[in-house]
Amino acid sequence: MSLVDAATKAELTALYQAPDRHYHGVRHIEALLSLLGEHRQAFADPDAVEAAIWFHDAIYDSRRKDNEAASAALAADRLRGHVDAPRLARIVKMIEATAAHQIPEFEDGTARQDAALFLDMDLSILGAPAEAFEAYEAAVRREYGWVSYEDWRAGRAAVLKSFLARPRIFHTDIFAERFDTQARENMSRSLARLSS
Repeated sequence: MSLVDAATKAELTALYQAPDRHYHGVRHIEALLSLLGEHRQAFADPDAVEAAIWFHDAIYDSRRKDNEAASAALAADRLRGHVDAPRLARIVKMIEATAAHQIPEFEDGTARQDAALFLDMDLSILGAPAEAFEAYEAAVRREYGWVSYEDWRAGRAAVLKSFLARPRIFHTDIFAERFDTQARENMSRSLARLSS
């Protein structure tokens, strides 16, 4: 059963439909919900992950540095009283973890695994077919339209290099096997273009 009620989904959908959301919008949420449906059996608490998906980019302003923390705070506010405290804490930690895409510390191994799968779903666009990846890159650039091309080039290259330097881009075998090779091809191609 969904932890996010219809009224909250409507509120969040309105946020995701803001005109400055070129990538971090409704289609991104729908893509993650689709992946959750596809891999539902792999999750210990798929309903908590669904809540994290709905809230994780609720606050998104490319000029801010605290979007993930603000989105997590919104989740805590809207779900408090509807979700027990330990479960809510897991949801909040998963959302906060999207800032660096590192698995947060959990005493519970199943919560850690759910977070790893959630973070991998959020990054799955990196391993999309080339055309979809190019559209994603263009959309993110539009979200950072206020940044000069030189600054964008330097910042984006640094992000891509950090992902490419990882031994594995994806934390879980499920997503590494499916997306890692294509993600490396996509990001290497993007990096070459930014460097030329």
